[in-house]
Amino acid sequence: MSNITRRDFVKIAGITAAGVALYNLGGESLTDKKSGENVAAAATSKAKVYFTKKIDAEHLIQLYQKINSEITGKVAIKLHTGEPHGPNILPRDMVKAFQAQIPNSTIIEANTSYGGARANTASHRKTLQTNGWTFCPVDIIDENGDVNFPVNGGFHLKEVAVGANLANYDSLVVLTHFKGHAMGGFGGSLKNIAIGCASGKVGKRQVHGLPKFGSWITGEPLMELMADSGKAICDHFGKKIIFLNVMRRMSVDCDCAGTSAAEPTIADIGMVASTDILAIDQACVDMVYAAPDGKDLINRIESRSGLRQLSAMKELGMGNNQYDLISID
Repeated sequence: MSNITRRDFVKIAGITAAGVALYNLGGESLTDKKSGENVAAAATSKAKVYFTKKIDAEHLIQLYQKINSEITGKVAIKLHTGEPHGPNILPRDMVKAFQAQIPNSTIIEANTSYGGARANTASHRKTLQTNGWTFCPVDIIDENGDVNFPVNGGFHLKEVAVGANLANYDSLVVLTHFKGHAMGGFGGSLKNIAIGCASGKVGKRQVHGLPKFGSWITGEPLMELMADSGKAICDHFGKKIIFLNVMRRMSVDCDCAGTSAAEPTIADIGMVASTDILAIDQACVDMVYAAPDGKDLINRIESRSGLRQLSAMKELGMGNNQYDLISID
C-alpha cells in the first residue's frame, strides 16, 4: 500500500463523493509513511468526527453542541477573518449566530508577518470592519506582544511565541474554513492555530523556519513546524479546545490570498466537528480525496507535502487518525 498514492487508493476503494458514509480512510499507507503500521493494525478506539452536509448556522450550532462539554469560562473563537473583501471567508451571519450561542466568547486573530492590510493592529482593525467582523469583540491577541508556550517533544521548536492575550482565555473554539494553502497544501484546524495564533513579529517567523533555517522553508519541515506550534497550543488548553471545520468555497488558496484567491473547483462538502485535531483534519482530507472534483485541491496538497501535517501530528501524539464519521443529518 505504501507504493500507491492516496488518489489511487480512493479509486481502488470506490469511495462515494458524498463522504458521509461512516467510513474511515485513516492509516499508515495513506498519510504516515514513516511508520510500519497498516490499516488492520490501527488503534482499536476511534475518535468521533460529527458531520453535516448542511452549511448554515443551525447545523454549525448543532455540531458545536456535540463537542462543547468542556468549553467553560472565557472563550476564544479562533477564526481566519481574511484579507479585505476576501471572497471565500466564512459567512458573517453564520458566524454571528454561532458566536451568540457561546457565552463570554470573543473572536481572536493575530497580525500577519508578510505585510499587507493585517500586518499591524491599526490596519488589521480596519480590515475587520471592511469584512464585517463588527458584531462582537475581536481580540488581536498579539496587540500587546507575545508569550512563549512550551513545545514538548517537538520536531524543531522548544517553544513558540503566541499572541500574549491568548493566555487570558480558559477555552479555545477553533472555527476553521477548510481550504487549500499556498505553502501548507491545505489549511485546516492545525494551520488555523499553528500559524493563526502565532504572533506576527516573532511566532509566525518561528513557524515558517526563521531563524532556525535561515530562510522561509517549505515542504515537510514546514509541516513539522506547524505541528510543533499546534501541539503547544493544544497542550496549553488541554480538554478545553475543540475544532469545527467548514468545507465550503475550498479554493486551492488560503483566505490570506484575499481577492486574488483562485476560484474553487471543488463543490462544497459540509461541516465537521471533533475534540480531536488530527481526526478532524484527517476526515476533511479524506473527503477531498473522495470527491470526484477534488483534483485541483489534491494536487495542491500533494505538491506542498501537505499530508505531512497529518503524520506529524500523529507522531507527536496530538490525536487519532482513526475516526468514526457520524452524520447528524
